[in-house]
Amino acid sequence: MSKVSGNLRSIYAMLIAVFMFSLMDTAMKLLAAHYPAMQVAALRSLSSLPLVCAYVAWRGGFKTMLRARWSLHVLRGALGIGMLALFAYGLKRLSLAEAYSVFFIAPALITAMSVFFLKERVNLARWIAIVIGLAGVLVVLRPEGGGFLTLGGLAVLGSAVCYAISAIAARILARTDSTQQMMFWLMLLMALGATALAAPDWVGVDPGHLLLLCGLAVSGFFGQLAITEAFSHGEASVVAPFEYSALAWGVAIDWLMWSTLPDSYTMIGAAIIIGSGLYLIRHEKSHSESEHP
Repeated sequence: MSKVSGNLRSIYAMLIAVFMFSLMDTAMKLLAAHYPAMQVAALRSLSSLPLVCAYVAWRGGFKTMLRARWSLHVLRGALGIGMLALFAYGLKRLSLAEAYSVFFIAPALITAMSVFFLKERVNLARWIAIVIGLAGVLVVLRPEGGGFLTLGGLAVLGSAVCYAISAIAARILARTDSTQQMMFWLMLLMALGATALAAPDWVGVDPGHLLLLCGLAVSGFFGQLAITEAFSHGEASVVAPFEYSALAWGVAIDWLMWSTLPDSYTMIGAAIIIGSGLYLIRHEKSHSESEHP
């Protein structure tokens, strides 16, 4: 598979992942109203773990699971716990659209890290798309950047940092470890770690939330599968900007679930962000067609 066709495959995988994670985040926001943030992180991991184990068994079993780069898997597990707990805390205080707007700093962090740690070359077209997308984020946040100064905004910002480092680690892991290994160890380590940390303040799970937990499990599993695929086969600096499409889902879900609509700043920013993503995928597609007419 060529680099450009791999990038296109990863872009489509990222778009699927974003949709699934939007559904997962909705479930997390609903659960965060009833449970501590660390427990929500534990429930997200525990609910998806059986599906991940079934997927690994279907793909050939657990024979190769122990032959892994443990240091990076443990790092991703710790980052995953921090990312989920911080994001769940932020969702208690922000709408989905607001949380996503702050989280959109992650693609810029990934792009910067990919230059230094992955030695990727970010050409002018990609930089233009990324800068335009970030400009759209600034429009959403307002010039004074008030979203960063709240506890919820700071929590989501910390979550974005954890996510960016984990994405770079996943790209490095993909050179030696399989998708199944990355998914299995990430979910298992997050489940064990988050459950241990949440245990002192654990709240009994309401049976009325079981359906919500099932939705959390399915969306989280398929989202994790898609995003692992995205960062395993494509350049991080190309794939990461498509996280911006989450804003459209966040706005739609906020309106459907909580009857809240974004103001004009958010709508203008969303249009800029989505436009930058469409420009980048068009750029990658034209290169793919020229390479394979």
